[in-house]
This record gives sequence, C-alpha cells and structure tokens, in this order.
Amino acid sequence: MDITEVARLSGLPASTLRFYEEKGLIASIGRRGLRRVFNSNVLERLALIAVGRAAGFSLDDITLMFAPDGRPRIDRRMLAAKAAELDRTIRKLTNMRDSLRHAAACRAPSHMECPTFRRILRAAASGSFGPRRKKSFTD
Repeated sequence: MDITEVARLSGLPASTLRFYEEKGLIASIGRRGLRRVFNSNVLERLALIAVGRAAGFSLDDITLMFAPDGRPRIDRRMLAAKAAELDRTIRKLTNMRDSLRHAAACRAPSHMECPTFRRILRAAASGSFGPRRKKSFTD
C-alpha cells in the first residue's frame, strides 16, 4: 500500500510516516511513482509505536523495541521500569490534585495560614513538584 493509504488507515500524516522511516522505525519496500510503498504489516508496527508513545516512551526507546529484522523485541525490564515510573507520576499527580482541591475549599482566613497549603509550598520548595530530567532507557 502506498503512503497515502497508510496515512489514511493509520491516521498519521505522511510527514510523520516519512520521519518514522528516517528514524528507522518503519521501512518502505519500494516506490510507486513518487510515492513510498509499504508492506501491510506497517500498520501493526505503527500501532506498536503508538502504544509506546502513549506510554511515554521516546522514539529512541521505541527503536530499541524492534530487532534489526523488524520484529518486535520488547524488553520486559524496560516495560516494568516504565510502569513504575507511571506509578510514581500517578501518585505525584494524585497528591497534587488532592492538595489543590483542599486549597480551593480550605476554610483558613488565607492560604498562608493553612497547614496543608504550607506543606504544599514546602514540597514545591524542595523540588518535589518541579520538573525532573527525563531519564531515557538509553542513559
């Protein structure tokens, strides 16, 4: 199938497909005129890439999930590490959500007089709420 059909079926723009090909995530099998032609299994491969992206893996991490022959080669330790990272993020976001809800409904005369809000400020000052360097599995 040509790149137009792959784009239509996958919902990805042709520019993304060309970028994925440049990164080695997918490979065309030839050309029909000026258009790239792909094997039908490219849709399954694009689905695996989409799942990896949705889980928060970088394209470089996803590249490692494929053997040189193109078959999936998924490292279970890498999946477990990503699941643990997601658990930490979920806990952090849940705490932040609960803290914000408390601050919004707090009956203290000012937020600065609220012990819970003060605890949020201390956590923010210590870096608990700040952005962290994203760790890649290739580090």
